[in-house]
Amino acid sequence: MTVKPLPKDLQKEFEETALPHVDAVYSYLLTMTQNPVDAEDVTQETFLKAYKNFHKFTPGTNIKAWLFKIAKNTFINKYRKDKKQPLFVNITNFEENDKEKEIELPSEETPEDRIISEEIDKEIEKAFSRIPQIYRAVVTLADIEGFSYKEIADILDIPIGTVMSRLYRGRKMLENALVEFSKKKGIGKYNNVPIPPTKKK
Repeated sequence: MTVKPLPKDLQKEFEETALPHVDAVYSYLLTMTQNPVDAEDVTQETFLKAYKNFHKFTPGTNIKAWLFKIAKNTFINKYRKDKKQPLFVNITNFEENDKEKEIELPSEETPEDRIISEEIDKEIEKAFSRIPQIYRAVVTLADIEGFSYKEIADILDIPIGTVMSRLYRGRKMLENALVEFSKKKGIGKYNNVPIPPTKKK
């Protein structure tokens, strides 16, 4: 596919403002497609569309939200029409402060600590993958990517009230899915050690 190059000033702006969000867009699409190869394909298509339409982007607005909306529309067009089903999910950044880090471990980590941490990560992955996609999308945008309700509503083309409702239900589903695991391992509220939290609005 031939793509007309952007003018030099827009090319530089695209490289400086859009490209830094490649990993975030890929992570979001991995959550949605639940397949690394598919997520990579849609990410590439997303940034190709963003590049071709960068002249339409309004400077000073949230470019990350703009990219995520393109990603969402690309995903819908490519996968929902094809009726492809998600395969699996990989989620590691589920932190209260939305920082790019995994679950913090004690400074003096023991082999037992490491095993429990790995089990928690795997259990979160399983629990998250069982949440219906409409709720998973909102939880991802709010608790992992840090978008506001208004931004999520714009990305997903749904009312803010629907965003709030889906976010509440999605968080609740995740919490309920982790209850039995936390009981079994003696973590979470059952041992005064919090389950990896979601960010409160």
